[in-house]
Amino acid sequence: MTPSPTDPIRVLIVDDHHVVRLGLRSLLSHTGGFRVVGEAVSVADSVRMAAQLTPDVVLMDIRLPDGSGVDACRRIKQENADIRVVMLTSYSDEEAIVGSVMAGASGYLLKQADAERLTQAIRDAASGASTLDPRATGALLSQFRDLSAKQAEAELAGLTDRERRMLALIAEGYTNRAIGEVLHLSEKTVRNHVSQLLRKLGFQRRSQAAAWAGERRLELPPE
Repeated sequence: MTPSPTDPIRVLIVDDHHVVRLGLRSLLSHTGGFRVVGEAVSVADSVRMAAQLTPDVVLMDIRLPDGSGVDACRRIKQENADIRVVMLTSYSDEEAIVGSVMAGASGYLLKQADAERLTQAIRDAASGASTLDPRATGALLSQFRDLSAKQAEAELAGLTDRERRMLALIAEGYTNRAIGEVLHLSEKTVRNHVSQLLRKLGFQRRSQAAAWAGERRLELPPE
């Protein structure tokens, strides 16, 4: 539940370093508009305290003595989807970033972030918005581009080389006759192959197959 604009944002701090917790508590106390309701030093503590205290936002470190903050985030969100989790960490590796997003985190900030950016990220999370550190955004986009490429390859894995060539030509706007000239097939044979290809891909129209192949940037395989 989003806190009222007049109520302070209730924050649970999760970090196993006392100095970090002390600094965050001091920052939020002096900024105004926030109330630190608790501090946790482990995955187990964070999950238990989140259930007991129901904070608006959890500030979560990635690496904790008994496990990963990503796992803690996932467990907290499973217990109460209304609690927002902002990952605050020194690590910007792709696995941690993607894992955090998939676990339901509303934000991912590096500890080098300045006070204004951190407090705004907490406000954004409390209101239902998301925040990503610019350095984390690049890593996340790179990961999803790689994932999209792998998914596209998996979708095409069931096609024969001839079907891939035919699909690439369809995407380029070739007619059945033109495809036949390239592949040295009769127009009737091409028509039959195209019909089979559409059925295999689950499409009813040629234009659907062309758009699908275009989205995946399918290129004409070598003979």
